[in-house]
Amino acid sequence: MQRRLPPLNALKAFEAAARHLSFTRAADELFVTQAAVSHQIKALEDFLSMKLFIRRNRTLLLTEEGQAYFLELKDIFKNLAEATDRLLAKGSKGAITVAMPPSFASQWLVPRISQFSLAHPDIDVRIKAVDFDEGFLEDDIDVAIYYGRGRWSGLQADKLHREFLTPLCAPGLLSGPKPLMQLNDLRHHTLLHDLSRSAWKTWLKQVGVIGVNVNQGPVFSHSMLVLQAAALGQGIALGNTILARPEIDAGRLVMPFEEKVESRDAFYLVCDESRADLGKITAFREWIMALVEEEQDDV
Repeated sequence: MQRRLPPLNALKAFEAAARHLSFTRAADELFVTQAAVSHQIKALEDFLSMKLFIRRNRTLLLTEEGQAYFLELKDIFKNLAEATDRLLAKGSKGAITVAMPPSFASQWLVPRISQFSLAHPDIDVRIKAVDFDEGFLEDDIDVAIYYGRGRWSGLQADKLHREFLTPLCAPGLLSGPKPLMQLNDLRHHTLLHDLSRSAWKTWLKQVGVIGVNVNQGPVFSHSMLVLQAAALGQGIALGNTILARPEIDAGRLVMPFEEKVESRDAFYLVCDESRADLGKITAFREWIMALVEEEQDDV
């Protein structure tokens, strides 16, 4: 028996229009004209011999039949997209888009990404350095680096490095007019802050230091700016030993004290649970986790 299926372009136009409740937005999404969407919807309604939309003034509504049809098609299109992703990712090929905070991108991933490209030449890596609210992945992002406690609904999260925080400064401050000999000497120096002043306050409390005014010193929007200011001798940064590694190895920053405190927060590699087994995502996760395990021993 021959299957009676409506034209795919008409179904695409209907699904987009029903999702947006707008022919104009559907046309923008599909890169066609509004008239083309209207024509496709009319063809589908003729094929089904029923109305799918109600047009009232400037408002577009679904009929009862249209709503039921949309709910069925929505899942079908989602499954089709996921099946296509799985097929394209088979054999670990294709493009992978990785989003992360600018500091992590510049201080950690960018210096190492060529290693992944050498190991997986068939995967085209696209890095997006962005500030975002963790907990939701945009459709065009395959994996992301989030900072937090590792609990995000619907996302698989793999903890990267254990994060240790310690004071960092330019070498010249060690032997300057107010040398850093012990933790209490911090009270003679400008403290540099990342986003807020709470990190210094918590750290000093954990190591048992009092008398240091944490309500002074500039606040920067990104940790890489804090490290840059510290390297220029503008104050003392409370640095992440992983992100600060390039400056430490180059001698631009030093750790004046042995005290380190492990942060409750950390960087996590996250992806949508439904896409965690895609070949390109698996390849990237296995590469980054192996690299992290190798480096963590040196912290």
